[in-house]
Amino acid sequence: MSVLVYFGSPELAVAPLEALLASGHEIALVVSQPDAKRGRGSNLTPSPVKQRALELGLLVTSDPEAASQVGAELGVVVAYGRLLSPRLVAALPMVNLHFSLLPRWRGAAPVERAILAGDHETGVCLMAVEEGLDTGGVYATRTVEVGAKSLEVLRRELVDLGCDLLREKLGDGLASLGDAVPQVGEVTYAKKVKNEEYVLDLHAPATELERVIRLGRAYTIDGGRRLRILEATIAVGSLSPGELKGTLLGTGQGALELKVVQPEGKPAMPAAAWSLGRRSDGFLGAATVDEGL
Repeated sequence: MSVLVYFGSPELAVAPLEALLASGHEIALVVSQPDAKRGRGSNLTPSPVKQRALELGLLVTSDPEAASQVGAELGVVVAYGRLLSPRLVAALPMVNLHFSLLPRWRGAAPVERAILAGDHETGVCLMAVEEGLDTGGVYATRTVEVGAKSLEVLRRELVDLGCDLLREKLGDGLASLGDAVPQVGEVTYAKKVKNEEYVLDLHAPATELERVIRLGRAYTIDGGRRLRILEATIAVGSLSPGELKGTLLGTGQGALELKVVQPEGKPAMPAAAWSLGRRSDGFLGAATVDEGL
């Protein structure tokens, strides 16, 4: 087993940390993003990885340069959230668990972009860390079908695959890694999804809108108030864009069958119940982006 430094920040990076510990590796240090305001509160809170690491009694820092000073054999990076310095990359061998089939979707939001692009499959790669953005050679990959999965479900599957990959490729420490293979194929970049991309343009085709809805934050406007659409399926229909008939919503091409919605200020509910109690009889329409979304 190995002495490791773990770099990670969001919730999806918690399970890989736990998997490494359960496999018998020593985590000499956890590096995570600094405490920040999360949600609507004004207090600073730790990242999910930092919180879990402290619960496990691990040493935690927000200074990545400290990673070269704890006698670790290897750094393991999982959704850390920032590029590491060339000095650190040269001083400590590192691998990165990245949630795409590189070189497709390098960058910050690979799972979201795979869904939005309509990719049939995606996966997870264990790659060598270099100075560039997700440019290193790949030690191993695992693939999974995207299908009609939500972002939450797809992420969960990818995290499980990633944990298995870490257990397998680091089972005997550095010796079990083998050689990294250079990335081959068209390079695409996964920019962070902007708030305005969650606003449903109901003149777009239903297939595109359904992908946005699967990210979990899509919304439109109903009677001047925000309506989040949490679940919907593609349906056959000849309604105009934004026209609503029961739970059938017209789009620029085809229709959507609404399943679960959340009116502003209310809990999520079945779309059928919402439709029956709906006060407005106008079309659903696009909204001005609210930066507080």
